[in-house]
Amino acid sequence: MATDTASLKHELAPTHGQLSTFFVADLFFGVDVLRVQEVLRFQQMTHVPRAPEVIEGLINLRGQIVTAIDLRRRLELPPRTEGQVPTNMVVRTDDGAVSLLVDEIGDVLDVDAATYERPPENLDPAAREIIHGVYKLKDRLLLVLDTERTVDIAAAMKA
Repeated sequence: MATDTASLKHELAPTHGQLSTFFVADLFFGVDVLRVQEVLRFQQMTHVPRAPEVIEGLINLRGQIVTAIDLRRRLELPPRTEGQVPTNMVVRTDDGAVSLLVDEIGDVLDVDAATYERPPENLDPAAREIIHGVYKLKDRLLLVLDTERTVDIAAAMKA
């Protein structure tokens, strides 16, 4: 019996634990804290000719070359306002470290499985594609980012 690995991973997404949070525009995201390698101020980027638009460039992280993906572009959101500098959230993926450019870093939150739900149907398709689900917090929704889907630029370009 053949199984779709991506589907299986999506179904087995962790539904409790600690999430490192961040903002992109008015969206509030969380990533499994164990996936986060580090958070850095904005780093100088080396432009990559002919790279997909979502790739801002490459950064040198203590000798390791890391691809930086602009989450605003990945989510098809308007660009940052003049003078708004993104922050690098470096996450570990199956293929190595990747920097996600986010607007603002939040806190590490403990989440409860009882507040977890599948992604809402009315969520924008660009965001729906890269989240596992949501946690209903007291004053907002916390979108759980699927880092593997987020960094899979080839799949995003086919969509």
